[in-house]
Amino acid sequence: MYRPQALLVMGPEPFRLQFGPAELQRLRALADLGDPIWTDDLDDPHVRARLADTDVLLTSWGAPTLTAQRLAAAPRLRAVLHCAGSVRNLVSDEIWRRGILVTSAAEANATPVAEYTLAAIVFAGKKAHVLAAESRRRPANWDAVHHREDLSNYGRTIGIVGFSRIGRRVVERLRTLDTAQVLVTDPYADPAAVTAAGGRLVELDELLTAADIVSLHLPELPQTRHTLGTRELALLPDGATVINTARGAVLDTAALERECATGRLNAILDVTDPEPLPAGSLLAQLPNVMITPHIAGSLGSETRRLSAQALDELERHVHGRPPIDAVTSEALEVIA
Repeated sequence: MYRPQALLVMGPEPFRLQFGPAELQRLRALADLGDPIWTDDLDDPHVRARLADTDVLLTSWGAPTLTAQRLAAAPRLRAVLHCAGSVRNLVSDEIWRRGILVTSAAEANATPVAEYTLAAIVFAGKKAHVLAAESRRRPANWDAVHHREDLSNYGRTIGIVGFSRIGRRVVERLRTLDTAQVLVTDPYADPAAVTAAGGRLVELDELLTAADIVSLHLPELPQTRHTLGTRELALLPDGATVINTARGAVLDTAALERECATGRLNAILDVTDPEPLPAGSLLAQLPNVMITPHIAGSLGSETRRLSAQALDELERHVHGRPPIDAVTSEALEVIA
């Protein structure tokens, strides 16, 4: 075990939310903290002097990119432990060239997204968001609603596009519903792992033609842009619901708007492209579309779960044990 010098690098709000007295006490038990213990500006001269003695950075939202110039001021740096999900905008090629350990708390961040998605699937089955919007426009005919056969979560076919860490959790949570089947499409997924989670691996077109509800769990990459476009959305059955908690660009906004405007498809969107949608967007006004402001991921007290994973990583690092969730340059090409 060695005792590193550590520095917290993140925006002021993430620092306030993620590092209360309990987290700082645990951090001090594992590492030495100089002055300042926290910053969001690695170009400040006082912080640059602090970087010279820093072995570990604990980063989160609002951290500046670790460019070659900034890393040059930290010759002792051995690890960057990210207290949030994606490190795509944080790391640079210099990180990999120097062999610095990078970890992410994306595994912990997957939990609230999977919880939100399960709730969205249940709402989609009951068409709760559609009926809520209708009831605001005119009094609901409750007797007629109660006799509709399409308001059900029993025997539904759920399609999961992307067997990511979040997609896998959603499949596992769907065991709580009496679904007809859970279909999964992902070119990188292990069929045995999909089966063990409770799904069946199929091609995208087979999933789309069968699914009552489709949930997207893809990273935003050039090859995933508009994974669901005009052709793919047309394959969905009438009355199907599209759920997106991934990235807005994996879904063709204009194509979805056209389908939802006719009433043929419904949508629950936590992310959009662009984000937020422009003023006057038709998609934002449709009664069969529910849009939430990117809230599925960790917020409020949920962010402490991310801090806990980063501190677990720090504990393993100081004891010379392998990391829980290391990020590599190769992995970054196919993850969020």
